[in-house]
Amino acid sequence: MLLDEHRARGNGTTANRVLAALSRFFAWCVERDVIEASPAHGIRKPAPEVKRERVLSDTELALIWKAAEIEGYPFGDLVRLLMLTAQRRDEVAGASWPEIDLVTFTWSLPGARTKNSRPHGVPLSESAVEILEVLPKFSGGQYLFGLSGRSSFSGYSHAKTRLDERIQKVAKERKRREKDQLGADGTVSHWTLHDLRRTAATRMAELGVMPHIVEAVLNHISGSKAGVAGTYNRALYEAEKRAALELWGKHIIAIVKTDAEQSKAGQEAA
Repeated sequence: MLLDEHRARGNGTTANRVLAALSRFFAWCVERDVIEASPAHGIRKPAPEVKRERVLSDTELALIWKAAEIEGYPFGDLVRLLMLTAQRRDEVAGASWPEIDLVTFTWSLPGARTKNSRPHGVPLSESAVEILEVLPKFSGGQYLFGLSGRSSFSGYSHAKTRLDERIQKVAKERKRREKDQLGADGTVSHWTLHDLRRTAATRMAELGVMPHIVEAVLNHISGSKAGVAGTYNRALYEAEKRAALELWGKHIIAIVKTDAEQSKAGQEAA
């Protein structure tokens, strides 16, 4: 039933992830003789996997930023840090204050929290630091975005729905009709949080950041870091990563500023 509900709502990939999690859990139960056989055995993936290639336009990025700014803490600030850092959703959602150094402007992710199990240093741009400096800090809690700082952020589905509603409201207020980039009603259509990471990687490359530096920012071990090359090339490219994320941060702020100025000019002309 749970898989059917996700599939009925068009969340085929989520349904696949739920099945994978259930399969692992039931396999664990079988290994420990809690149950004799896995109820998930033989169940096919509810939906075909489709590789996403969505890259958001500058107009879309500006709308998402503005809506996230209105949304505020915690989810709005989380989304803006996703945009600025190009890190994975759960890495940002689970960020803790001990990982953040606001003196050196560095976020140090331990290997236990990264997909490839390797420690990862994320240079924080000026724009990212400005967000971090005003986040609330809770007594007895170390997490940036979780409930009272005692856990990582959860509840993405409802928060994303609310953010999309804000995006729609912002877009309608500005009376935008750029149908090649936005939906017919002015919304940012069919986007996911992971699209922010893909967009950052694509746009940094377009801004002139070398591919191996983009990979370093993303903490990827493919490409220039794969195979024998990765075995011998242990360079962390910290200075280059910092320059890349600072460049990306300035680009985001520039398009947000331009969008706001155009919106203001349109209101004054109306």
